[in-house]
This record gives sequence, C-alpha cells and structure tokens, in this order.
Amino acid sequence: MPSLTLPECGRYIPPPVTDEDLEFADLAIVDISKAHTPEGRAELYPQLRDALRTYGFVYAINHGYDQAQRDRIFDIANVPFSVVPPDEMKTYTANIEKVGYYAGFKGRQFWKIDTENNVLDQIEQYGINKDVTRRPHPQALRPYLPEIDAFVRHNHFNVIHPILRLIALSLELPEETLVEKHNFNGTGESCVRFMKYYRRTKEEEDKSNNVWLKGHTGIIYVTICPYMPLNHADFGSLAVLWSQPVGGLQIKAPDGRWKWVRHIENALVINTGDMMDFFSGGFYKPTIHRVVQPPEDQRNYDRLGVFFFSVPDDDVRLLPCVESPVLHHFGIQRRCPDEDAPLCEAWRNGRTTTYGRSDLKKGMEHNVEEEVIEGIVVKHYN
Repeated sequence: MPSLTLPECGRYIPPPVTDEDLEFADLAIVDISKAHTPEGRAELYPQLRDALRTYGFVYAINHGYDQAQRDRIFDIANVPFSVVPPDEMKTYTANIEKVGYYAGFKGRQFWKIDTENNVLDQIEQYGINKDVTRRPHPQALRPYLPEIDAFVRHNHFNVIHPILRLIALSLELPEETLVEKHNFNGTGESCVRFMKYYRRTKEEEDKSNNVWLKGHTGIIYVTICPYMPLNHADFGSLAVLWSQPVGGLQIKAPDGRWKWVRHIENALVINTGDMMDFFSGGFYKPTIHRVVQPPEDQRNYDRLGVFFFSVPDDDVRLLPCVESPVLHHFGIQRRCPDEDAPLCEAWRNGRTTTYGRSDLKKGMEHNVEEEVIEGIVVKHYN
C-alpha cells in the first residue's frame, strides 16, 4: 500500500497582497464546478464566450484543488530555484533554440527585453512536460514527481477539458470537438511551468520602462493570402495561471489601456492563445498581455508563478472549425489557405525558438517593435 505521507518540502510564504489603488481589469469569474453537468455547461458557456470575446481572460473558481493543495504546489514550485544548485541547473537546461520547447531550466538573461538598451530578462523558469517521466529531473525535484503528475492531470482533465467543452458549445459544435485535439497521451508539449521573476536594478527598470515581459501581437502573411491580424501572447490554445499575490500581470483592455489583473485567492486566470485563434477562425482572439514591475509596496519581493500551458497534439493541423454555425454567421478569418495551414508542432517550434532572442526593429506604430518569426511579423508593445 503506498504511503500517505508526503515528502518534506520547504514552505513558500507568499508576500502580502498590494494595498495600492490600481486600475484592475473587470474580468468575469466562472464557477468551473458547474461544468460537470449539461445544465451547468449550458449556463456557463455564454458567460465564458462573452468574457473571452471582451478581454480574452477569465477567472475560474471551484476548480477542485483546495487552498492547502494549492499552497503545496507553490512550495514545490519554489524547489527548482531555491534548492537545485547552479551546476545541476546547467545540466538540466532546456535547449530551447534547437528543439523548440521549454522543458527544463531557462536561466536569467536569456530573453531580450529591450534591445536598444541591452536589457535582458531576470526570470528563471523550469518546465515539465505533461508526461513528467519523459525527461529526467534534478535530484531535489524527484521526490515530488507523483504530486506534479497529479497536478498536470488535474489541469488537463479538470480545467482545460471543461473549458474546451464550453468553447465548443459556444461555437455550436459537439462538446468533444476541441477536447479530441488535446489528448493526454498524444505527442505534444502541454506543460507545467514554474517561473521566478527576480527583482531588477533601478537602472534596468529605467531602461526598459518597467516592462519585464513585453505585450505583443502579430500579423500572419502568406504570399497568396491577404494580410490578416492575429493577436497573440501565448502560442498554445489555453494558458492557466494559478493566481498569486505579487502584481505585475497587465492586459490591454478593449479601450487600449493597460489594466492590472487582480489576485483572487486560489483562483485561476485563464486566457486563450494563438492556436485557439486558428481553431475559432478569429472568433476568439488572444488578448495582448505583459508583465511589468510590481506595485511599489511589493517591489522588495520576487514573484513566483505556477502555469499550465495547453498545446494540442503535434499532428493537429491549425484549421478553423468550419462546421461551426457561429463562425459562418460571424465570418471566418483564415490566416492562410487551408492547404498551407501549419501543424501544431511547426507553429510551436517557430514561436518558441526565436521568442525573446531575435533583434527587434522599430515598427510604424508608436512604442512598437517588430520581428519576423516563421513568416509572421510579431509586434512587441513597450
């Protein structure tokens, strides 16, 4: 009989919530526990549809993990950055530019935040594929792999799949339409990612205008297809942020202003990504978002983040769901001819290998820089 005793883990004590008077985005809160019944899904999908169409972001509560389970995951998330020695970090460093995925460590000063002023990021991260045994892990993290595996499965089956069913219903498609593109045992790079945002020097903050990760959008172009707008911030279909108290996440609201995302204890912050834009024929456009310096009363704290990034199976082609009556009513925005639509694997590789690494050029718009990735002009908002 397996032991019910969890391995010891150092406690991560979260900083206090900010008291500053900030302009927060008015995001909808979805009770995801209602998604377990047909009646609940019928109630939820219009709410989710309107939230994602307005902001591209939504809160989810009652997702199945209690506060103690959530706190335990943050304890584990801090292990790669507080316990693993630097030499072992190097051993398990992800070869991002070569292989096109984030599994393993990404050290600080890897991404270019401000090319002109030579400011690099101060973010460490550790990525773990949905198959936690697929790649080896540092010694200090191995005792927690059963818990991480359970956490991965919880995100995949109890968060992502219910949201995908609601999105399918909102498009008047069979409930399993999008779920079938996200198989747990399929080949793909859905992953848990632990991220530690470290405090920066005043000089770095001044040079980069307090931006830690830029907001961005892009334009796909194909020589036989007209220019089509594509807003994206995450390359997959859905991203899940487990809410934590240190502020910094901002989204670009419909009125064009940057607004803060408020912390709600044990809530999830869910947003759509590039691939959902493809599947929905532009009906669900990802919202531009960025990370900036925390509010003044939190600037003495580092920011620990726990994420789950959902990516469809590698062999899924990024085609709009043309059978949707909703898309036919609103109009389908194709990013390229159907015969040229990329596979998920190709899109992921193209977005991952060059993100934050290529030199940016000034764009035509004010405070916008551009780079070309796999035939896509990507705009970064300062």
